[in-house]
Amino acid sequence: MTRFQKGALFITIAAAVAALAGWVLGVKIAMGAGIALFCAAGWGFLFAYFRPVWARAALMALLMGVLGFGLYGFNAFRAEAINNAFNNMKPPPTAVAVAVAKKETMPRYAPGIGTLQAVHQVTITSEVGGLVTKIYFHAGAQVKSGDPLVQLNDQPDQGDLANYRAQAKLAEVNLVRSRELLARQNAAQATVDQNQAQLDQARANIAKTEAIIAQKLIRAPWDGVLGIRQVEVGQYVNAGGPVVTLTDLNNLYVNFTLPEQQRSQIAVGQKVLISVDAYPGRSFEAALTTIEPQIDPGMRAVKAQATLANPDHALQPGMFANIRVVLPAGPPVVTVPATSVDFTLYGDSVFVVHEDGKDANGKPVLKVTRTFVKTGDREQNTVAILDGVSEGDQVVISGQLKLQSGTEVIVQPSQALEPPAKLPNT
Repeated sequence: MTRFQKGALFITIAAAVAALAGWVLGVKIAMGAGIALFCAAGWGFLFAYFRPVWARAALMALLMGVLGFGLYGFNAFRAEAINNAFNNMKPPPTAVAVAVAKKETMPRYAPGIGTLQAVHQVTITSEVGGLVTKIYFHAGAQVKSGDPLVQLNDQPDQGDLANYRAQAKLAEVNLVRSRELLARQNAAQATVDQNQAQLDQARANIAKTEAIIAQKLIRAPWDGVLGIRQVEVGQYVNAGGPVVTLTDLNNLYVNFTLPEQQRSQIAVGQKVLISVDAYPGRSFEAALTTIEPQIDPGMRAVKAQATLANPDHALQPGMFANIRVVLPAGPPVVTVPATSVDFTLYGDSVFVVHEDGKDANGKPVLKVTRTFVKTGDREQNTVAILDGVSEGDQVVISGQLKLQSGTEVIVQPSQALEPPAKLPNT
């Protein structure tokens, strides 16, 4: 074999390898260049080694067929190897946290909304007109029943009182003298009657003037907390003019409404739990004291009123309140954590963990199944399940986003974050 023939054969083999490598690696330029070079070098080798033209063509076709068959076979082998790899690939189990469904008695409530109202609340006004001469209170102060609040000018009335007292004294003296004269037959009975009438009239004027003087000293009608002052010293106050508000915060009413369907479930004396936006997380307890004896025809709702003690004055009249009337407990039901239920428009569901055989090491294989459920009442982080889950079933409470029916799982302790018992001051 000559040097030319050896070189052509070497280039042909190298071109075939390059074409195969380009095809395997997906480099089309290298594959095309390798095939072209293979054809050229192969034809040169055949031309130098075989003299007849038909022999060269036959050998060239044979070489091309071998190369094409090799490429096709390798492609089929690679596709089958990839399919086998994917078919035999087993994803690792998904880590989830679970909880056991248990049967317990769920608290039952009749929820509603209402407004806080003071048991005693009034805007103190003046019974008579007058000029403010003195103010005895400060805005927001705690006062007792009978404490003076505002003094109106009563000097003219004090003068009238002194005048009427003098008239009464004179009338009393005249009445005594006329009675003595009547006993000696020196005076008429009409004179005695006239003096008695003058005395009674003077005493009536005294009582009236004392009442007017008392009206001009405005006092607190009961114990409570004063509001914002609405008068100033030197201001003239008309009869009925506002002075200040007075509120008894020790006890409050809660007025609320419930749907008429719940009328048969509520009764006077039931416990009422109250929460307000001003104190999130805090619950106040009241007692149902009054139920309106008629249903509102416009709202189809029943009006009710509860009374609660407010010793720390945390609650104030006018606050919006969320209320829950505590109803008698029902029969035990199956309950699960609220985080285990997937609430959707198409229905509520949970992932139930069950055992599906054992692995090569003899350990149980756990898989999940999506189960649609019928939910009932909800209390904080617990949901009642009326249908779909039985007592003792294990349900997934975290990690549901990675799951579908049939997914293999591994149970791990829950690492859910819990809110602190006391929030830091901000």
